[in-house]
Amino acid sequence: MPTKNPRRGGSGPENRPGLLARTLDGIERVGNKIPDPFILFLVLFAIVAVASSVMSAMGATYEVPDSGEGPQDIRGFFSADGLTWLSTTLVDNFIGFPPLGVVLTVLLGVGLAQRTGLLNALVRKAFAGAPGWLLPYVVAFVAVAASIMSDAAMVVVPPLAALVFKAAGRHPVAGLLGGFAVATAAFSCSPLITSTDALLSGVTNTAVQSVEHLDSTHVSPVSNHFLTFTISVVLTLVGGFLINRVLEPSLERSDVTREKVESEETTSGPVDEDRPDMRMDPELARAEKSGLRWAGVSLLVTLAAVLLVTLPSGAPMRNADGAFLPESPLLDSVVFLVFLTLAIPAVAYGLVTRSISRGSDIAVMMGHSIKEMSGFIVLAFVMAQFLELFNWTGVSTWIAIKGAEGLEATGFTGFGAVVCFIVLAFLINLFIISGSAQWALFAAVFVPMFAVLGYEPGFIQAAFRVGDSTSNVLSPLSPYVVIILGFLRQYEPRAGIGTVVARALPFSVVFLVLWTVVLALFYFFEIPVGPGMYPHI
Repeated sequence: MPTKNPRRGGSGPENRPGLLARTLDGIERVGNKIPDPFILFLVLFAIVAVASSVMSAMGATYEVPDSGEGPQDIRGFFSADGLTWLSTTLVDNFIGFPPLGVVLTVLLGVGLAQRTGLLNALVRKAFAGAPGWLLPYVVAFVAVAASIMSDAAMVVVPPLAALVFKAAGRHPVAGLLGGFAVATAAFSCSPLITSTDALLSGVTNTAVQSVEHLDSTHVSPVSNHFLTFTISVVLTLVGGFLINRVLEPSLERSDVTREKVESEETTSGPVDEDRPDMRMDPELARAEKSGLRWAGVSLLVTLAAVLLVTLPSGAPMRNADGAFLPESPLLDSVVFLVFLTLAIPAVAYGLVTRSISRGSDIAVMMGHSIKEMSGFIVLAFVMAQFLELFNWTGVSTWIAIKGAEGLEATGFTGFGAVVCFIVLAFLINLFIISGSAQWALFAAVFVPMFAVLGYEPGFIQAAFRVGDSTSNVLSPLSPYVVIILGFLRQYEPRAGIGTVVARALPFSVVFLVLWTVVLALFYFFEIPVGPGMYPHI
């Protein structure tokens, strides 16, 4: 009588899923029941509309401390004023949504640098010259810095890391999974200014409008840069250590093969290596090397021009007092400067490598980057309406004040409250994989609440990044976990999502703890997390 294959079925204890598998299954089931972000914000809009109307009918009021304005009435959406507000401000809400213009402008530059092949060539050059013993740390550094490529980092870096690991005689799966784990778990920290900085700061400034009397510092794309730069160095070193001393030895102990296994089920989808931004050869062509040199020259010229209008006394980038803080044209020009330092080297690289052969190619490449963000543009429309309704009705302020009063009543207003906020962001991110959607939801409630307690909105944004980033690699709902699983099955045909998550778990947990510890140092020593952005108002 044939026995049942324990991998296929059976009812014995040996066939019961383990704790990790059951946890992942549960996260996947719950996550699949959460509506698409567009529908989610429509539902939230409806909830706020109904709640505000009920609260208004019941005479609910709020009083902002130290504002001198006295009690304010909650305004109901289902009223003459509410319907007039929506009909007259719908377009302004959308066009005026701060992240929209900022993110799209930055992505025009990122898209150009990516489509010309500049970013891809930089990643490959960083890998190609590294000795074998240094490779784990180079992979970690590239994975952290590659967040400037946005989500493309999670697709480009891991397979390139696998190739260079194999060429150096090391385990290719360590490069593959290590590159993926670092790129995802450290996604929101970078030594560079990225589109994520622009997106989060825009949402934060929208959320803080309900408590703008508190005179908090304006949040810009560089408001978290001191912290993100610091933690990018820490996570690079720790990520390299984990690849070298934890991940790769565990693969060797498990006898994971270093060679690809031929199987019809191991395909991860075609990669178009004819596209300059998708090339996988670790060695650069002569034209690419020349292109990088000219891109470097053009970047130096651009930076010299910026310094010329910044450093001299009375330079136009200084404020009226001749300084840069708390506000100045330099800080207000961050998006413009980021765009320039991406677009100009990209054009120089494209002209040399012939990925740009005529002027229209630039417009086409920029157009592709906007096309890829069409989903965000649609989501931004409904997010903007929700956030503006939340502020207009006064519900956001009411929740912020009541929440702050509750925390003060329990004495839970210190860094412990910030840690709980980080943990909540970590857990919710397992189910809501859109960082912009999650921050729009969180910011609407927690930014005003913590502002009432005396916390700078930019500091709370920095705390959100800790929880949101470090759990990215653990969510079975992430499309990039599925993509990396396809690559992994080229070596382990029987690998599953649990395999990816289990091997990435040390990165997630260690990054979460270390990032929180570094944030605590900034908090307790009152170190600014960005230019002029201290922990407290």
